[in-house]
Amino acid sequence: MTSEAPRRGAELRFLDPAILARLGTLELKARTVVEGFLAGLHRSPFKGFSVEFAEYRQYLPGDDLSTIDWKVYARSDRYYVKKFEEETNVDCHLLLDISTSMGYGSRGVTKLRYGSMLAASLAYLMNRQRDAVALTTFDEAIVTMLPPSARPSHLRSILVTLDRITLGRKTDVSKPLHLMADAIGKRGIVILVSDLLDDPAQVVEGLRHFRFRGSDVIVFHLLDPAERTFPFERAARFRDVELGDELMAVPSIVREEYLRALEGAIDGYRRELGSAGIDYQLIDTSTPLEFALMAYLSTRVKRS
Repeated sequence: MTSEAPRRGAELRFLDPAILARLGTLELKARTVVEGFLAGLHRSPFKGFSVEFAEYRQYLPGDDLSTIDWKVYARSDRYYVKKFEEETNVDCHLLLDISTSMGYGSRGVTKLRYGSMLAASLAYLMNRQRDAVALTTFDEAIVTMLPPSARPSHLRSILVTLDRITLGRKTDVSKPLHLMADAIGKRGIVILVSDLLDDPAQVVEGLRHFRFRGSDVIVFHLLDPAERTFPFERAARFRDVELGDELMAVPSIVREEYLRALEGAIDGYRRELGSAGIDYQLIDTSTPLEFALMAYLSTRVKRS
């Protein structure tokens, strides 16, 4: 996330992901995050978002003046027009990477656990906004696929599925992406949650496929804080959890080269996905989930 997000949301109260992970069911985690987030938006000067998000959009030149909601104007000092049901509801597809590399976690919360909490919170928020939510989990192939629906019972099915997720096999992001892009028949919003530890060119090509099919795409690039900073001090044996390869290295010697390569990959994703009209959000597993919800709502506002 950018450094701007914490300043904008300064009046919101955020939960540490490690604390959140110790709560009960995934449904409780999602409800805690979303309800607290929406309550915070009411108290926040962050006027672009609100719980009325699904029913209103900002006035645009040419809109019928009779659709302006003057009560909303009185509260926000901005012009909003009421939106009809068919304008607001979309199919939202959550794609969660469950490959072996997502099992890494240096601070008690693995990338998979964080990704599951993020997907659950997004699904809960989408259901609150009456959007139809779909869930797909994948590693080198599609593992589970729940079709889009806005029914409360469907939300529970998604949350139960996320709660029971186990690590899969090796990463092959691009192959499942192409299969899913072909399977989505209706334009909507596609949200990928992954550590993107794969060939960047293949990942970008797979995501471009969704754009070609007319969907808006948001990518949450999950990394562990240790992957971002490489804080290791002692000589150690580093193992590729997917391939099993091991490498003995002295961190002080390889750190600079590692960080340079990582930043190069991140810059490449940011540049290539941006040029394709895809929203890219880099987020580590110590970041409160509310920041990711802000990013999602930002995309929805732009889409409107």
